[in-house]
Amino acid sequence: MKENLPKVLMLGWEFPPIINGGLGVACHDLSGAMSKIADITMVVPKSSLEFKTDRVKLIGINNIDVNTLPNYTYNSNSTFDLHSIPVDLDPYYNANVTYSVAGSKSVKSKSDNKPGLFDIDNLYGGDVIKKVSEFSDIASSLASTLDFDVIHAHDWMTMMAGMKIKEQTGKPLAMHIHSLEVDRSGPESRGWVYDLEKKGMEYADVLMPVSNFTAQNIHQYYGIDKKKMSVIHNGSMVVPSFKSKRCFNEKTVLFVGRLTRQKGPERFLEIAARVLEKDPNVRFVMAGTGDYFKTMLEQSSYKHIGNRFHMTGFLNMEKLHYLFSVSDVYCMPSVSEPFGLSAVEAAQFGIPCVISKQSGVSEVLKGALTFDHWDVNKAADHILSLLNDPVLKTKIVNDAYQNLDNITWDISARKIIDSYSSYNFI
Repeated sequence: MKENLPKVLMLGWEFPPIINGGLGVACHDLSGAMSKIADITMVVPKSSLEFKTDRVKLIGINNIDVNTLPNYTYNSNSTFDLHSIPVDLDPYYNANVTYSVAGSKSVKSKSDNKPGLFDIDNLYGGDVIKKVSEFSDIASSLASTLDFDVIHAHDWMTMMAGMKIKEQTGKPLAMHIHSLEVDRSGPESRGWVYDLEKKGMEYADVLMPVSNFTAQNIHQYYGIDKKKMSVIHNGSMVVPSFKSKRCFNEKTVLFVGRLTRQKGPERFLEIAARVLEKDPNVRFVMAGTGDYFKTMLEQSSYKHIGNRFHMTGFLNMEKLHYLFSVSDVYCMPSVSEPFGLSAVEAAQFGIPCVISKQSGVSEVLKGALTFDHWDVNKAADHILSLLNDPVLKTKIVNDAYQNLDNITWDISARKIIDSYSSYNFI
């Protein structure tokens, strides 16, 4: 342990190289920045022994023999009555799947007298509720062997573990809120995940939403006082930008994100149709996959814009960066976006951004042009202006470059440590 630095026990659900979406990247980048000014232990369900991190102690419970943990017993009866419910359990993918908590244990008990490893193949597939419950049992037992000052949990999947560790240790609990059930499934969404989020946020000592937009949603839909919140905007890693030559002459408007209700892909399609009515020499590229993929493909054909509307499916980072390098405008029409790091990445490539006001990133990327997610006509007008007015485009790009200086993980890390101090955690 580093002397005289606050010791933080972080609880995450994913971490590179085993990631499913933005949560794993955010946990990696934030913990790395915090490790410069704090002693960080990150506990996740699954990690690779080959993956090494500088300064951060990474523990994947899939690599721990539970027989070696003190007082570990798997308790299938959690704080909540668990039952089969239709709910979107992946924080970054909204497939309509019904999960059940029935099934055999995936961790051997001590009576087996054999190595007991947490068997988790897919972080979000199958019986996620059961995995969350087992993770909380193992993580809380593991915590009794660790030295820390603060518990810092990330999103609903780790809330149960955070509550159990706080209950057994009395240490303060910070809950970092990257995404909410009401963002993913709509304001009327209620169910096991919503109930867990509400209970977890009520039990925590402080909440750290990634934007004021998210803080307002927590207050409005979960009834929690904003005085309990300390907004910590996401940072961003510096991405070396470059320009590439594209294989067509038309200007390009880019969308990057999961094709789910939350991200507003149908809005992007409507925006494309309105732009193309006035300027047919534009191409729209939708990069990502999700449960709206087939619908978007069909609707682009019905609107007769298929020859100007391209859907790439999932792309790795190299191919995404190529798309950034050939694009003229970035559009993020999200219905409810806690933050929206993709817009920051676009700004790093010198792409002017048109983003919905219902996003956290609009609070820090103030150089972008904004619109209400339902106002597709305004979004289309913004895009047409940027495509045809080089002076405006240059101004928007330069304003965003200035904003980027204040969108760093080092700034986010310092705000977290300051928040710990203000709440007398350290």
